[in-house]
Amino acid sequence: MTAQKDKVPNNLPVTPKTDLVDVIRTLFRWKKVIVTACLLAGIGSAVIVLLLPVYYQANTVFFATSPDQATPELLFGEGAVAPELYGNESDIDRMLTISESNELIDYLVDTFRLYEHYDIDEDSPKGQFYVRRHFLGLYDITKTKRDAIQLSIEDQDPELAATIARTARDKINQLGQSLIKSTQQRAITTFLNNVTRKEEQLGVLSDTLQSLRKRYGIYNTEAQSESLTALASTTENKLNSTRAKLVAFQERGGRYRDSISVYEIKAAGLEEEFSKLNLKLDQFNDGLAQVLLYTRQYQEANTSLSEDKEKLKQYQATYSSDIPAMIVVEDAARPQVKSRPFRTLIVLGAVFVTFLFTLIGILLFEAYSDVDWKAVYQGE
Repeated sequence: MTAQKDKVPNNLPVTPKTDLVDVIRTLFRWKKVIVTACLLAGIGSAVIVLLLPVYYQANTVFFATSPDQATPELLFGEGAVAPELYGNESDIDRMLTISESNELIDYLVDTFRLYEHYDIDEDSPKGQFYVRRHFLGLYDITKTKRDAIQLSIEDQDPELAATIARTARDKINQLGQSLIKSTQQRAITTFLNNVTRKEEQLGVLSDTLQSLRKRYGIYNTEAQSESLTALASTTENKLNSTRAKLVAFQERGGRYRDSISVYEIKAAGLEEEFSKLNLKLDQFNDGLAQVLLYTRQYQEANTSLSEDKEKLKQYQATYSSDIPAMIVVEDAARPQVKSRPFRTLIVLGAVFVTFLFTLIGILLFEAYSDVDWKAVYQGE
C-alpha cells in the first residue's frame, strides 16, 4: 500500500527547474544580440534627440492682490477693517481663470504673430484651434505651495520666451483690473443717476418751499415766531394801557377833550396794528407746519445728495487710480539654460528600455523554443 501511494503517475507533466544561473547562462549566449540592440538604440536615439529643437523656459511669479485695495469705503477710512493686501483663494482662482482665458491667448497670438512663429496656416478653418493648442503646450500657469502664481512660457528663442511671459503677466494684470473697474464703473453710474435724481428732487423741494415762504411770509421760522409773538404782546400791552388812559380822561370830563382825542387816535392805531399782527400770526401759524415739513425734507435731501456726491468723488478717484491686481515677486528674466530636451536622459532611457525588452524577448524565445507551435495550433 505504501509503495502504491508513493508512486508518481507517468502521465503528469514534469516542470523543469529553472534558476538564476540558467538565466544568466542563457543571456550570456545572447550577449552579442543584447549589446548590438542597445548600441543601435543608443545611436538611433542620439541621432533623433540631436534633431529635436531646443526650448528655453521663462518664469515669472506673482501674488494676487485683494479687491479691498480698490474699495473706496476701505481706502477712505469708512470701513470697519483695514483693506487686505494679498488675495484669498477666490482671488487666486480668479487670476488663474483669467490666465487660462482665450482672450489672453488670442491677445498673445496676435501680439507676437504666433501663427507665423509656429508655422500654422492662419486661414485654415482649424488654424485658431491649432495655434491655441500649440501655445498651451508651451504655456503653464500654476499655483505654488506658498499661494503664489507661477507663469511659464517655453520657446526656442530665449529672449522671446521672456518677452511673452512678461507681456502675458501684464495682460493678466490689466484684465484683472478691468474686472474690478467694471464693478466700479457700475457703481459710478448708479451714483450719477442718484445724484441727478436727487438734484431734481431737491429743485422741486426748493421751488415748493420758496412758494410756501412767499405765500405765508415765512423766511425764518424761529426768529419770526419770536419777533411776532413779542411784537404782538408789546402792542397788546400798549393798547391796553392807551385804552385805560382814554377811559380815565373820559371820566374826568370835557376839559380833557384834547387828550381824549389824542388817546382815541392812539388806541385806534394800536388796534389796527394789533389786528394786523394777529392776522400775520394766524397766517404764520397756518403755513408753519408745511414750511417746517418741506424744510426738513429739503435738508435731508441736501444731506443725502452731499453724501452721494462725496461717495461719487471717492469712486471716481479710485477708478482713475492705478491699483494693480497683482504683486510681482519674480520678473521673467531671459533664461540662460535650456528647459528641454534632456538628451542624455532620453538616450539612457531608450537604451534601458531596449535592454529590458531584449532580455524579455530572449527569455521568452528560449522558454518556448522547443514547443511545436504547429501541433499546438492544430490542437494535437
